[in-house]
Amino acid sequence: MTLSARVHTSIQDIGRDVWDRFAAPSGDPFVSFDFLDACEVSGCVRSHSGWGPRHLSLLAGDEVVGVMPLYLKGHSQGEYVFDHAWADAYERAGGRYYPKLLSAVPFTPVTGPRLLAGSVDHRRALVSAAVSLTEREGLSSLHINFAGDDDQALMEEAGLLARQDRQYVWFNKGYPDFDAFLADLSSAHRKTIRRERREAQRGLDIRVLTGSDLTESIWDAFFEFYLDTGSRKWGRPYLNREFFSLIGERMADRIALVVAYEAGRPVAGALNFIGRGALYGRQWGTVSPRPFLHFELCYYQAIELGISLGLDRVEAGAQGEHKLARGYLPRTVHSAHYIAHDGLRRAVGDYLELERPAVADEAAVMIENFSPFRRGVTTS
Repeated sequence: MTLSARVHTSIQDIGRDVWDRFAAPSGDPFVSFDFLDACEVSGCVRSHSGWGPRHLSLLAGDEVVGVMPLYLKGHSQGEYVFDHAWADAYERAGGRYYPKLLSAVPFTPVTGPRLLAGSVDHRRALVSAAVSLTEREGLSSLHINFAGDDDQALMEEAGLLARQDRQYVWFNKGYPDFDAFLADLSSAHRKTIRRERREAQRGLDIRVLTGSDLTESIWDAFFEFYLDTGSRKWGRPYLNREFFSLIGERMADRIALVVAYEAGRPVAGALNFIGRGALYGRQWGTVSPRPFLHFELCYYQAIELGISLGLDRVEAGAQGEHKLARGYLPRTVHSAHYIAHDGLRRAVGDYLELERPAVADEAAVMIENFSPFRRGVTTS
C-alpha cells in the first residue's frame, strides 16, 4: 500500500492514543505523548520560542503506521548537540541556516527512539519523509539527535551524516546495595565517595518523592531550585512552572524527585524520570549550596534508587567528566544530519570524519587513566 506523510503543528493533532501506540512500547518517558504534550501545552515549546512543532504521521491508506517528533527550529538552543559553528560558517558564506528541522526531545539530551513505527520499512519511510520536508520547505538541514542504535543505522543507510559524542552512564551489575557498588571501586575512590556523602548529608533529611507525594508545594520549591541553577548556567531556564505541574499531574508514577530538607524546609532537589530499565537524571538545583550536595542528590542517590528499582543503568545527562570518578562511564551517543547544500554537506562530513575517532580515543583514554574501578573489575 502506498505510504504518505502528514505534518502536524501540534502533537494533539495526532492524539494520545495514536501517538502512544507507537511510543509506549519503548518504555521511554520522553517520547510519550504526556511529556511532549506538556512541553507544548505549557508554552515551553512553540513557534515563538523557536520550537515550532512539525510532527510527522506516516499513513498507509487511512491508517497511521508511524509517527516522528519533529520541530522547526529558529536557533540551536536546548539541543545539546552543537552545530553553532556549522551555522556560523554557512551564514558567513551567505547562506541561511535557520530555520532548520530537528527530531529530538526538547531540552532533553537522552538517547531514545525517534522513528516511532512498528516495521523497519515504516521507519525508513519516516526518514525519507523528514528529508523530503526539509527539501520541500527549502530548509538548510535536518538533525536527528540522540537516536538509538537501530534508528541511527537506518539514518546512516539513508545517507545522513553520522556524529558521535559521549555521555556518562552508571551500569548496574546486579548490585544488592550501594556498598556492593563501592566494593568494585579502588580504595581511594571508595573513601572519597564516603566522605563526600557524609559531608553532603550532614544536617539534611533526604527523601525520594513520587506519585501522590508530588504536590504543588513541592513543585513550587523545586521550580525555585531549577531557576537558580538555570540562571547561573545559561541565563534563562527553558522550562516554566506550568510544565512541572503538568508532568506531575500526568506522569507522577514515572517521576522520582530527590528532595533534601533542612529543618523541615526543602532546600535542594534533583528530578529523575523512570524508564524501562533506566533512571534518567534531569534538572537539579538548590537554594542552600554546600559541598558535594550536587553529587549526592544527582549521582549517589540516583545509584541507590537505580539499585532499589532493579534498573540496568542510570543516565546522568550531558557532559561532565567529573561523573567518571563517581562510577559513571563514558558511552557513545549518536546523531544524524542531512545537509541540503552540497558544499556545506562536504565540509561538515569532512569535519565529522575527524571528530568521530577523536571522541572514541578520548573516551578510551579517560577509562584507561581515570576509571574509579579496581583493576580486573569489568565495567559493563
